[in-house]
Amino acid sequence: MSGDGVLDQIFVGFEAIGEDPRIVAMWVIAAALLYVGVAKRKEPLLLVPISMGILFANLPLGEFIRVGGEGEPTGVLRTFQTVGLQTDIFPLLIFLGVGAATDFSPMLSNPKTLLLGAGAQAGVFFALIGALILGALGWFDFGLLEAASIGIIGGADGPTTIFIATRMRELGQALPHVEVRDIVGATAVAAYSYMALVPIIQPPLIKLLTTKNERQIRMDYPTESVSRRSLIIFPILTTLVVSVLVPSASPLIGMLMLGNLIKVSGVVPRLADVSENSLMNATIVILGLSVGATMPGSIFLQPETLGIFVLGLFAFATATITGVLLAKLMNLVSKSKVNPMIGAAGVSAVPMAARVVQNMGQDEDPDNYLLMHAMGPNVAGVIGTATVAGVLIAVVPSLLG
Repeated sequence: MSGDGVLDQIFVGFEAIGEDPRIVAMWVIAAALLYVGVAKRKEPLLLVPISMGILFANLPLGEFIRVGGEGEPTGVLRTFQTVGLQTDIFPLLIFLGVGAATDFSPMLSNPKTLLLGAGAQAGVFFALIGALILGALGWFDFGLLEAASIGIIGGADGPTTIFIATRMRELGQALPHVEVRDIVGATAVAAYSYMALVPIIQPPLIKLLTTKNERQIRMDYPTESVSRRSLIIFPILTTLVVSVLVPSASPLIGMLMLGNLIKVSGVVPRLADVSENSLMNATIVILGLSVGATMPGSIFLQPETLGIFVLGLFAFATATITGVLLAKLMNLVSKSKVNPMIGAAGVSAVPMAARVVQNMGQDEDPDNYLLMHAMGPNVAGVIGTATVAGVLIAVVPSLLG
């Protein structure tokens, strides 16, 4: 090879950057997410691999996602996407691990907190309608598929957001008369970003909607603990009920409840440990890389991305507001008072939202312990978001014809 040929090969990366400067912009975004995950320790389990996935997808010449002989993308990241995202395996394995790490006893000991987890899902539909309105006004290129993917951010559940966005993208690709944008990466980053910002977003909203006396309400703890039999029956019964009422939600709910059953049964501790730790951790790394790899600059750096983040914040805020207002409404009809702040934990950012409520409660009254009360709506929010996802998967195709 001649000297000029060697120099051409050396500088080909610089030429690629010159041809598409968006590559550098995506490096900055990847660095920002990495900073939040590492320096600020906000959702590092997902933000660290997602940020590196973004970096890999925006390297010069796209060596991580190459184009094969027949024009089809290949490479390790493309393989991860095909095997894990398009088949739903990664989000479902995450739900298996979440189930193994979840304790439903706070919710079962105070069943009315289940309503708070369900009520907080109103934020999903507020944001969905908002996205449709902005699309109809021509401000952003959002249709029903994109609106469904954006709305689910209000549930503050990253795996469910990825699950829905992937399903909506595949649905749009299967319908020739429907145009769909690939917003899997943008919605996932928005969901995890707002989950990381729970301690910043929720306190001002909670204080705006509650009085000091309401924030000081003490809640009684149940006198009896939840029996082991109830803990075993609950995941089985929930799977049956939700799957009959909302069959499309059965994959998410089924895997969540399987993980929980493995834990509460107490007879397979090795499976519980693997589900909650090794398997889940390995899946998180590959899932994060796969999601990040869906964000080359040509797809991510669009006006619609800004719209997704704005609407995602709106979804999260309205979910928080709805949960608090529903708790205040419950106080009007319930003999035992509910601290309205626990309604904010209805978003499924487990356990961060519950910890926010606990911290705010102790700021008002150092002897008021709300963590276990807040965990009830918090874990109920996981079930609620998965169920809403199933509703969207069932309803959206019929609306599109």
